Amino acid sequence: MIMTENDHQKTAHKTVPSAADNSLHINQLSVLRGMVLVISNLSHRQSAGDICCLTGPNGAGKSTLLRTIAGRLPAAAGDITCAVPITYVGHTDGLSGAISGRENLAGWAKINGFPATENAIDAALSSFATNRFADLPARVLSRGQRRRLALARLALTPASSLWLLDEPNAGLDQESSRILDEFVQKHATAGGMVLAATHLDFAAAAQPRSLHLPGLVT
Repeated sequence: MIMTENDHQKTAHKTVPSAADNSLHINQLSVLRGMVLVISNLSHRQSAGDICCLTGPNGAGKSTLLRTIAGRLPAAAGDITCAVPITYVGHTDGLSGAISGRENLAGWAKINGFPATENAIDAALSSFATNRFADLPARVLSRGQRRRLALARLALTPASSLWLLDEPNAGLDQESSRILDEFVQKHATAGGMVLAATHLDFAAAAQPRSLHLPGLVT
């Protein structure tokens, strides 16, 4: 399992099917937030090449679902199976402000066992046009620049990965959003999967599927 922040704990509900099954399976999943049931009996399946937008009102459990799939939150019931690497990019960027964007990316790559050569890091930085500010301390960067650095990590992941993206285009300008859309579509074409929670247009040209969380009536 691969994450963008320093939390690599797997939850007990997660099992791994045959490596030949490059799919995400969610079966009758229920998740609590505190003592409140946020997700109830949710089932969902994605296959290689699928892009899916996670929609729903505030508080419906979109971020909770992504964090549960990533292994950051436990499930109250049900199970999740996924045989491919998982990369989670939360709505916070997970960057250390004291070091440069390049150092952040290199450190993340090493922690997760990805190539951290100068060429690999340069290519990842180039994927989201971050080279111009990659050597500045992350704390001096704008929100959009930090977001682009966080997303540049995706360029280091295996082609088959499941990307879990929480509001990935928040804070991005039009050109950066276009780059993100193209990057996501390329990942899907190569056999990867994407599940993204967003209130904005996302990879519209790829006609992504939709998974709607209506929220629970209390």
